[in-house]
Amino acid sequence: MFNLKQFEVWFVTGSQHLYGSKTLKQVAFHSQKIAKALNAAPAIPVKVVFKSVLTTPDAVTALCQEANNAPGCLGLVTWCHTFSPSKMWINGLKILRKPILHFHTQHNCDIPWSSIDMDFMNLNQSAHGDREHGFIMSRMRLDRKVVTGFWQDVAIQKQIGAWCRAAAAWHDWQGAKFCRFGDNMREVAVTEGDKVAVQIKFGYSVNGYGVGDLVKYINEATDAQINALVQEYMASYVIAPEFRKSGEKQNSLREAARIEIGLRAFIKEGSFKGFTTTFEDLHGLAQLPGLAAQRLMAEGYGFGAEGDWKTCALVRAMKVMSIGLKGGTSFMEDYTYHLHPKSMNVLGAHMLEICPSIAKSKPSLEVHPLGIGGKADPARLVFDTPPGPGLNAAIMDMGNRFRLLVNEVDVVSQERPLPKLPVARAFWVPKPDFHTAVTAWIYAGGAHHTGFSQSVTTEMLEDFANMAGVELMVIDSDTTIRQFKRELNWNEIYYGLRNGLAS
Repeated sequence: MFNLKQFEVWFVTGSQHLYGSKTLKQVAFHSQKIAKALNAAPAIPVKVVFKSVLTTPDAVTALCQEANNAPGCLGLVTWCHTFSPSKMWINGLKILRKPILHFHTQHNCDIPWSSIDMDFMNLNQSAHGDREHGFIMSRMRLDRKVVTGFWQDVAIQKQIGAWCRAAAAWHDWQGAKFCRFGDNMREVAVTEGDKVAVQIKFGYSVNGYGVGDLVKYINEATDAQINALVQEYMASYVIAPEFRKSGEKQNSLREAARIEIGLRAFIKEGSFKGFTTTFEDLHGLAQLPGLAAQRLMAEGYGFGAEGDWKTCALVRAMKVMSIGLKGGTSFMEDYTYHLHPKSMNVLGAHMLEICPSIAKSKPSLEVHPLGIGGKADPARLVFDTPPGPGLNAAIMDMGNRFRLLVNEVDVVSQERPLPKLPVARAFWVPKPDFHTAVTAWIYAGGAHHTGFSQSVTTEMLEDFANMAGVELMVIDSDTTIRQFKRELNWNEIYYGLRNGLAS
């Protein structure tokens, strides 16, 4: 995809002239030291740039305007080393369009018991300076993240890093374009939504294209391009012997390559960050483009099956959040259950389109009948997912708001092989347990399509929801049905008052 180090967060310190130039020089020195340490922290994937010590309303406003207009700036990290009167922040915060993190820290870790004096106290007073700063943002009803702790603490740096990843994903959505080939699956409700509201709320656009528009690009693929891509397949995956000979499976593989070449050309020309397909609209295609979707997802593109553009955009955002982290991210669907009393699990899969970034080992490239869509047997990558922690996230249009729903899971090994199920799959135990998690998901109106990840964390998605200004519901180890239903009811009242009643 891209290197997150091309982006910046600006470290901004608040103070005032009351303390004199000597103190302000110390404030700047300490701030630069902290910003430099955060910039070098492995947990923080973007550049942390010291910008200024702000002491006047005009300076705050000018910096916020600069941040708005800086294409590489993801947001501001603010800290009030001394007392910074919060009225001077009002005009700047009113116009700020970038996310903000309020870092409540101090330069010193320990109190210097034997030497502390009033000069030290006048310099190191974030304990009440940041309370003033926090008040004005709460008074202005500003969504932001607050991180509290010592700046050298790795756990604290990880919190800032999670916010930076969410900010990068939010930045990536602004002006992003996603294309839909055909419509969504007929009569399905959850994959529908208000695309105008989405563009206003989230900053990305979704537009439809006829499958014939794509077929034109597919038909332009040359034999030389197809030969080269088939050789890439042969070198990248576990290949059955029959693929290396001429015949039906070889032809199927070549057709999959033709589709991938055309799809890549279409997406590149249109500068799209993701796409959707549907098996109900395959006119002119020899097979459902499963292998192409898998491989493009592995490179960071968003994808949604059956026209599910909201999940497509969410997968893209989660891909951006996870850049450089161990573990993968994929489009996913809760497909079927294992309801044995001693082990109740979910088998996640899809017809074809699961990203190989979540593969436990080298995927197997296979061709099998699909049984749906009425087209030729499609190529696909088959693999299992490694055990470990993960999560599923879904985003739904609830009428008067969008809801982001997250369920933490533990991915486990399958109890037995699945020799007759030639698709990519993941097997997990949802938290806190199967009954509670699935029941809560259904109460929340959770979609059957999700973004599945073993790298993105709940904290990142919480920060992302905060930046987007959307409702977040989390199902984790602490969830109970009684409390979860209360939260849903409370949110209904809150968003009804804030946004209006659902239609």
